Amino acid sequence: MQQTVQQGQDLDLPYLEMESDDFAADPIPRIERARAQHPWLARWVLGYVVTDYKAMRDLFAREGEMGQLYDQIVDIMDAKGTRWGDFQKRHMLNQMGPSHKRYRDMLAASFTPRRVNELRPLMRETIRDLLDEWAPKGAFDFEEFASYYPISVMCRMIGADPSVVPGLRTAMEAIGLSTSMDKRWLPAMQEGVERMEAFVVELVAERRANPHAGEDDLLDLLMGYHARGELTELELVEMLIFLFVAGYDTSKNMTTLIMNLLLSRPEMYRKVGEDFDYGRRVVEEALRYHSTTSTQRVLLEDMEYRGVLLEKGSIVWFPMSIAVHDDRYVSAPDTFDPDRKAETKHIAFGLGPHICLGQYLAQALIQEGLHIIAGRLRNPRSPGPRGWRPFPGAWGIRGLPIEFDRAVETA
Repeated sequence: MQQTVQQGQDLDLPYLEMESDDFAADPIPRIERARAQHPWLARWVLGYVVTDYKAMRDLFAREGEMGQLYDQIVDIMDAKGTRWGDFQKRHMLNQMGPSHKRYRDMLAASFTPRRVNELRPLMRETIRDLLDEWAPKGAFDFEEFASYYPISVMCRMIGADPSVVPGLRTAMEAIGLSTSMDKRWLPAMQEGVERMEAFVVELVAERRANPHAGEDDLLDLLMGYHARGELTELELVEMLIFLFVAGYDTSKNMTTLIMNLLLSRPEMYRKVGEDFDYGRRVVEEALRYHSTTSTQRVLLEDMEYRGVLLEKGSIVWFPMSIAVHDDRYVSAPDTFDPDRKAETKHIAFGLGPHICLGQYLAQALIQEGLHIIAGRLRNPRSPGPRGWRPFPGAWGIRGLPIEFDRAVETA
């Protein structure tokens, strides 16, 4: 019997107010209610939302029928011709096919599991240095503290002086709001790109004037591509901006989300500080429970799936951050269980050709950071998050005040 195909625009689909502060503060119950009304599809103000894990995987297997949305984001933000808008249109995530593969191939060797493991001592040194500075305070905003960690590691990877971190943090906080599509943030995002560009231009000029004496780092690698004519000067600058920004929000937001989960699970937190492998399982379960990433595509042609026709030109959102928080794919999804037996694998770092290039680096940063933090900051307590970042894009906590008891770090 032939299946009847229905136009997506004609369906009575659940509506998700993903742009609202209430949704950002508690997205999972709202997604669950939407799934109860329709098994895999919802709407929001800017298009469709795919709410089912298997549907996400199936549709990303057809990624050739979809394009990136950054051009449309620039139009929605009325940002044509701005420095921020130009950067959004040209950066690596907005490229498809050979142009995307070209950028990715240049960076791939720097983000392999083997290379990331070589960087773990650097990560441990960096988080210990930060704790030496912050722990004597006895209380601080954990989200702010966590934000210094990935930038400081990236600075050391690329040969930049960590003293630039406070200025870079402000710029990257602004740029990280790009996919929220809220025009209120455009001036800050514009200023953020301009500040990052000035920093990167100066960084490249300094390296040219004083070549790196030791083993080649990531900056040397990219400047080598430029010297061989494989990257233009503008591509070099914008790739460096992209690397800083891409490595910032995900790691910082995820570390803060996990800390928030552990605050109400003191025995679990204590064990993270004592047992590195257990901490690794905590990170893996947290990426399943709720992570930071929603991604989006625009349909290049009509797409039929499960008896529904999604129209060409439609914007489709994929909240991968909560895709496996679903009892159709894991048992007791609301239970945070690091010892959970292998079930459905999370997709917190995306799918397809655009899967996060830095996923191994991000996981290692979080694993190393939380293990040392939990060993140094004992009995943390907090009234809870001050606020939440917009759900579309890089979701996370905006401000997590903590108090704690200090402990002498053990070897």
